[in-house]
Amino acid sequence: MNEAAGRRYSKVAMALHWLLAIGVIAQWRLAVAGENAPSDEAGSAIMANHFSLGIVVMLVALARLAWRLVRPNPPLAADLAAWERWLAKVTHTLFYVLLIGMPLAGWYAMSKYGTGVDVFGLFALPALPVATDPEGAGDVFGFHAAAGIALLVLAAIHVLGALKHTLIDRDGNLFRMLPFGTPKA
Repeated sequence: MNEAAGRRYSKVAMALHWLLAIGVIAQWRLAVAGENAPSDEAGSAIMANHFSLGIVVMLVALARLAWRLVRPNPPLAADLAAWERWLAKVTHTLFYVLLIGMPLAGWYAMSKYGTGVDVFGLFALPALPVATDPEGAGDVFGFHAAAGIALLVLAAIHVLGALKHTLIDRDGNLFRMLPFGTPKA
């Protein structure tokens, strides 16, 4: 294994990372489209896709977490400042919490409406055994929406960090998560 390869994430980790990135962007756009749909029927159809994709994103996040446990990430660059190390660890931890917790909260909220979640017609998650409570479901969806905004802010911080390392530090850190280029850090 060459030195650059030891600093690079595995191809599986890269694929899961970029699938999650695409999934988060798609989820954000679906949520906005569902809220701004021209009719309740159109909004419901869009949100059904949002619910389905949310479960898929959660499964990909769980796969990424499992892969991380089996094959740990490459070490952070030795020259990172203490605050950068701390921010990297907190950011990645919060990503997992949100990418797994938000779909679970959505499933819980749907269960409070008395319904499960159909995942693109492939399989269905049954309603959880909770009391029907539409008002409580609305509260959970309010929390879910706030968590979605937090996820977008977190993603922006993540992208800004990658840009800082690429354009200012010029340490090749971005290439740790890409199959090309040379990670220097």
